[in-house]
Amino acid sequence: MMRWSPALSPRPGCPHRRLRHLLTQALPIGLTLCPSTFRPWASANFVGARHIFAAALAAGDGQAVGAALQAELTAAEWTLPGHIVADVVVECGSEPRALRIEILTVED
Repeated sequence: MMRWSPALSPRPGCPHRRLRHLLTQALPIGLTLCPSTFRPWASANFVGARHIFAAALAAGDGQAVGAALQAELTAAEWTLPGHIVADVVVECGSEPRALRIEILTVED
């Protein structure tokens, strides 16, 4: 089993950078991605990763933007060679204009 470390490079074929690029294109104007991280994830049948992206809203209501973004990202067609997006969650952060986007991917 591969150990996870924020200092180690991602597993070969990890879609984290691709997800970040796709998210940047999908975000509404005024919402900016902040530093992100990922953690390997596994169940009895699947292997993948949890990708966590922080986002900052320049102005407006974080809850309304988060709900709209949740609907948009859930319906999106993700192009990730060798991986499938299994789940997308958008949550409000600790501050009114902070959002947290978590994407679960599994290897295809």
